[in-house]
Amino acid sequence: MVIVGLSFFLMGLEKALFPLGRIMAEQLSSPEFIKTSYSDTQSHLSYYWIYIFAAMIGFSTTIAEPSLIAVALKAKEVSAGTIHEKWLRITVAIGVAVALAIGTYRIVSGTPLYIYILVGYILVLIQTIFAPKQLIALAYDSGGVTTSTVTVPLVAALGLGLSSVVPGRNPALDGFGLIAFASLFPIMTVLAYGQIIYFLKNTKRNQS
Repeated sequence: MVIVGLSFFLMGLEKALFPLGRIMAEQLSSPEFIKTSYSDTQSHLSYYWIYIFAAMIGFSTTIAEPSLIAVALKAKEVSAGTIHEKWLRITVAIGVAVALAIGTYRIVSGTPLYIYILVGYILVLIQTIFAPKQLIALAYDSGGVTTSTVTVPLVAALGLGLSSVVPGRNPALDGFGLIAFASLFPIMTVLAYGQIIYFLKNTKRNQS
């Protein structure tokens, strides 16, 4: 039964989601839509609709991600309500939205992936030093649960579709990497969320 379900899932990806990703990318990156010429080398910012659309996809799919809902509910339970389930989900979703916006810009501009990942993890390591210790493990797990059932197929379809229609891009080289962004940036936003809460609590304590 599991094999049958997996077969239908893979068939759905091949017949529906991946073509959908290509169609979305073709429409959003067409010269008529972005009012530019493919020969214009200064047109990376002309693809801003793609970046906005990618951010919206990232936010909406992450909010609906069952794995994140489960983790957020557990985090609220074990923290005795200190970590609010709704705000944790929104924080992670914002991280994924920013990640996909930057990730699609990387595809359009052709910038090497390792630069973004290296800088991102350096920032994460710095945040980890100063973040509340009880939130560090949750932040790292939040990056993992975003790349699950709902998010991954749509993100992969968007990346492959975009890299196949932007001139000079190779889907095998440039089409992948969005999922890495979607795993990294939520760690940063959840750690920032923890640091903000910790700062506000200390400020309130000092004022009282």
